[in-house]
Amino acid sequence: MPAGAPLRALLNATNRRGPFILTNTLGRPWTSDGFRTSWGKACERAGIGDLTFHDLRGTAVVRLAIAGASVPQIAAVTGHSLKDVEAILDAHYLGRDIQLAEAAVLKLEARTKLQTVV
Repeated sequence: MPAGAPLRALLNATNRRGPFILTNTLGRPWTSDGFRTSWGKACERAGIGDLTFHDLRGTAVVRLAIAGASVPQIAAVTGHSLKDVEAILDAHYLGRDIQLAEAAVLKLEARTKLQTVV
């Protein structure tokens, strides 16, 4: 999986203990239960409630869409199906994103080359 420049820099500066990025205190890959427990503890310490790891995936879907990534590109990054990416964008986010609405109107105006009537 490609990593963005900030993550790549952080990973390059981190001492490697093995081939896995996310490991438990023993340096072994997390199990599902171990990750869920650690996630819950981290959210509790941060004072965050009602947030799941999947919420972060959904946020990634939206941020990638706002950045101009296509549905197939987003699915390649997040591991969602094309249908799931579209459902996330449709049901939760894009209808409320003013930047996307403004960009759509500008594209329409540029394509149709509407002339102003004076």
